[in-house]
Amino acid sequence: MEISWSEVLNLAKNGTPAPAHKVVKTDEEWKAQLSPDEYRITRQAATERPFSSEMCSHFDSGKYACVCCGAPLFESCMKFESGTGWPSFNQPVAEDAIAYHVDNALGMRRVETLCNTCDAHLGHVFPDGPAPTGLRYCINALALKKV
Repeated sequence: MEISWSEVLNLAKNGTPAPAHKVVKTDEEWKAQLSPDEYRITRQAATERPFSSEMCSHFDSGKYACVCCGAPLFESCMKFESGTGWPSFNQPVAEDAIAYHVDNALGMRRVETLCNTCDAHLGHVFPDGPAPTGLRYCINALALKKV
């Protein structure tokens, strides 16, 4: 499965395929499960400081899952060094792993990425990544856990 920028824009505009199942919790349940920084990033759409995580420079084989619900999101073979200060990937593990929303905050037009299973804010996707997809999924390290 390879996704293109035009497909990302289409999904952001028209909706993402439904996941196999949804995880829904109250804010209080998320707060009890997550650290304050994980909660702020995943449930309140904050962004961690660039270069604040060692995850950017780790390229061991494995998968990256959502810190909130454990849904698989990315594989290490999709990870690359972007120099941006956040872990970067060129595609998700599955077509229905990521939900896309148009984000016009901060005076910019971007595409926000969320875990399609639990709606956790992950980061954003940009059309300036390496071949073959040309995509750069710029993801908050605190939104991920290595499995």
